[in-house]
Amino acid sequence: MSLINIFKRKVGLIWVLLFSTATAFCSYIATIQFLKNAPPAPVISSNNSVSCSYHIKRLNGFEYIRPLMFVDNNCESESLSDIKADIKSIISSYKSAGVLKSASVYLKEYRNNEWISINESELFWPGSLMKVPTLITILKMNESNPGLLNRKLTFNQNFSIDKKVNIDPNKSIVLGHKYTVKQLLTYMIVNSDNNATLLLATIMDPAVFNKVYTDIGLTPPDWSKGDFPINVKDFSLFMRILYNGCYLSNADSEFAIGLLARCDYMNGIMKGIPSSITVAHKFGEAGDLNLSELHESGIVFINDNPYLLTIMTKGPDLKKLPDVLQQVSTKVYQYFSSHSI
Repeated sequence: MSLINIFKRKVGLIWVLLFSTATAFCSYIATIQFLKNAPPAPVISSNNSVSCSYHIKRLNGFEYIRPLMFVDNNCESESLSDIKADIKSIISSYKSAGVLKSASVYLKEYRNNEWISINESELFWPGSLMKVPTLITILKMNESNPGLLNRKLTFNQNFSIDKKVNIDPNKSIVLGHKYTVKQLLTYMIVNSDNNATLLLATIMDPAVFNKVYTDIGLTPPDWSKGDFPINVKDFSLFMRILYNGCYLSNADSEFAIGLLARCDYMNGIMKGIPSSITVAHKFGEAGDLNLSELHESGIVFINDNPYLLTIMTKGPDLKKLPDVLQQVSTKVYQYFSSHSI
């Protein structure tokens, strides 16, 4: 074989090797890109069941950053199955007694980010629970309009208060007096004063209120209606963004939680918890002559493992519904007092 033929043969082999190497490298890069863009593969646990994925919610609207809002396991926690069974038993007993028509519960513990829910899809009329997103809206407005909290408003006429309201505030604003927006927020949250709330509504920007909803992943409310139905898990998002400090400034989040910790309604969740325990909470009532609704949501600061408990109830007699809130709250508190999650 001539030297030229040998050389040609070697060159041919070299090209084959180069082509094979390039093909393998391209396949490797393509595989890496596919794995990066593909959804995470399910993880098989020791009992051969497929584990749940996580839902991550980030705040949009910025050029470079995406602030982290929530990280949730899409599945309920098996470690909280015992307390879930206890809560369901309480609800069932009150239904059998005719006190409850229905109830929903959302429970989240913060140390390990575990959660459970019961009847989470049912809608309720939130009533005064809506004062929480109102509080968040006013504080959000203050971020773009510094000094808003110091603005004074005159309470010069009584608003038309819903006659269905049965739980009167312990303290209310007075006709003819001037109040700063910050003072009105205090009356609205601590005392659940509807006149303070409606006076704040005169300066509240509906676009900002709607954006609070969309920012946490909810559909904006229909303003043509007098109340906005919501389920127990979705309402809990408002409490969660305050505790997480992920939406308002740290100072405003602290202020909001501080107001909720002073809420003076003591007949529901608070009645099931020792007075030495701090609870940031808000109640709401709604309904008509045929069916009453009573709800409460609270962050319970027990030791180094706070938990969020939101309860929504419907029943024929409003006066009996606080007992349901108390019993569920007592059971949950006892659970967290005696269990290490």
